[in-house]
Amino acid sequence: MSNNKNRYYTKGTVMKDVWIIGLVGGILASLLGMVVHFFHFMEFSPNFILTSWSNRHWVKAWQGSLVTVLLFGIISIIIAFIYYALFKKMKNMIAYILFGILWWVILFFVFRPIFNDLPSVAKMSSDSIVTSMCIFALYGVFIGYSISFEYQEYMHEQNKQGEQTEPQSSS
Repeated sequence: MSNNKNRYYTKGTVMKDVWIIGLVGGILASLLGMVVHFFHFMEFSPNFILTSWSNRHWVKAWQGSLVTVLLFGIISIIIAFIYYALFKKMKNMIAYILFGILWWVILFFVFRPIFNDLPSVAKMSSDSIVTSMCIFALYGVFIGYSISFEYQEYMHEQNKQGEQTEPQSSS
């Protein structure tokens, strides 16, 4: 029997899961970004988050990559809580993909002036645009599906608990 069947969902459990989902999602997306940059599918690396503000040697070494991954994990925790607050009831794969692409648009059109090492969309190759959009779409699916699933499990558990506490009518 699955250990997940015996899990008791509380609001705190769901919030902890959202935190973990956000952290893991950010870490995986940034690692994937580094891999596709290594293989030249993208012109830029997730390290733009550090290289835009610092020219120190360690930023371009493995320490910079580690800090980049952790920063994206932390930022992703915030994004996961935004998703939970606004969209936790969604059960549509297209909505998850659009959520990820929305964050791509926000990064490249809203936050781009903050990161001078992030190329503008007009200067990027089509490979970079498509690859980065796909990473963000996958990220959106990971965050969206995982959080919606956890919320649905929590609601199912709450409904089950409510049915068990209702008094039985004797007829």
